[in-house]
Amino acid sequence: MERGQEPERGVVKIKVIVHEAEEGGYWAEAPAIPGCATQGETMEELLANVHEAIEGCLSVAAASDPALPPQW
Repeated sequence: MERGQEPERGVVKIKVIVHEAEEGGYWAEAPAIPGCATQGETMEELLANVHEAIEGCLSVAAASDPALPPQW
């Protein structure tokens, strides 16, 4: 982020580790979110699946823990 630039509201950055799958394609994990992993045949498919997986994992976490902020 550039100096003086405000962060976007509602945007959360989450580290994702991408691996090449032995059988072809890719798989990824978000270490900060236990159990959050997905796969894809192409990098484009993987990235779409990562967004969906993180959103799903965080919505489940928010539903089970009312102490989390509403944006989770």
